[in-house]
Amino acid sequence: MKKALLWIVGILAAICIAISLIWGGEISTLRSIESVEGNPYLYRMEYKADYDLDDVIANDIDENAELLNYVVGRIGKGLPLKIKSSQVADENGEMNTINCTSFQAVQAEGNGFWFGRNYDYFKNPTMVTVSHPKKGYASIACSDMSHFGYSLEKLPVSLAAKLNCLASVYAPVDGINEKGLCTSILALPKQASQQDTPKHDVGTTIIMRLWLDRCATVQEALALLETVDVRHDAATGGGYHYLVADASGDCAVVEFDLFDGWKTLITRKAEGANYMHITNHLLHEKYVTTEPDPVFGNPHSKSWWRYETVGAYLQEHKGILTLDEAQECLARVHWQDLVWENGTVEDTQYSNVYDQKHIALYLRNWNDYETTCKFGL
Repeated sequence: MKKALLWIVGILAAICIAISLIWGGEISTLRSIESVEGNPYLYRMEYKADYDLDDVIANDIDENAELLNYVVGRIGKGLPLKIKSSQVADENGEMNTINCTSFQAVQAEGNGFWFGRNYDYFKNPTMVTVSHPKKGYASIACSDMSHFGYSLEKLPVSLAAKLNCLASVYAPVDGINEKGLCTSILALPKQASQQDTPKHDVGTTIIMRLWLDRCATVQEALALLETVDVRHDAATGGGYHYLVADASGDCAVVEFDLFDGWKTLITRKAEGANYMHITNHLLHEKYVTTEPDPVFGNPHSKSWWRYETVGAYLQEHKGILTLDEAQECLARVHWQDLVWENGTVEDTQYSNVYDQKHIALYLRNWNDYETTCKFGL
């Protein structure tokens, strides 16, 4: 009996060791997930599992469903894990309700820069992911948790329910790395880039993870962009453009030419300017317009009004802001309980200000402007 008991204990120990060796990083990551200050719709996670961006690139993953299948295979290691995104087009083949605002401005308190960002979308839970990859820069990134299967009714409250959170590292929608490089993504209706050259394909959010992990400057980010094809998932009904900015104050908008083979279009911050901002319409000189035009942006989201409102505030302050002023700039163009014609309700899911000098995130969730949550590396 004693020998049998020792045998069983030995088997169990071996199983535990095997699990630790195979899923040690994933288990540690899941154990780190916690709600922030008791907010059931805001979570923080320390990503400790391995991920291989070279492998993602080599697999030419450019669709959300394909990415989620890849994530399942990599982190599930054979387990029947299922992840489903809510990012699909409406009955009109588009998603008119995604509206965002982003800017870079000078810090009034020193020689650093602020990077501001409103993420306007449906009411979904938010994940802040802190990662320290073995090959790459540490970063703080935000994700809309609906992209990997969560909602107000489905939250990571148990170990099993937390599994989908492991996909967040592949799905940032804005973030900052240890070098102060920041990036954000903003929607453009019916402009899903379909770059198609012999280069490897990367999807909507993978390019952002590549920038955060591998780039310290805007110049490096733009150089990396030349090595891949960016392909947005057409199933979401829209495309995107990006703002990328570094700790030196360099800043650029990345767009794609829908009328010329989706060639990359780059708009740089004006020489000597203290700020640059972006909403949901094209800014490249080839297509920029001061009048709302559905071909070049999203009039439904009041993109041009938001652009003018933020620009006026930044100009009034000469592009030099305190943290409070950076938050106020975003507050002036936030949404709250905005009801669209199809009955959907939109809010500013979160409002972020990144400190590019001290590498920190100041986040206000769901228009709660009395509460600022600070995150660091």
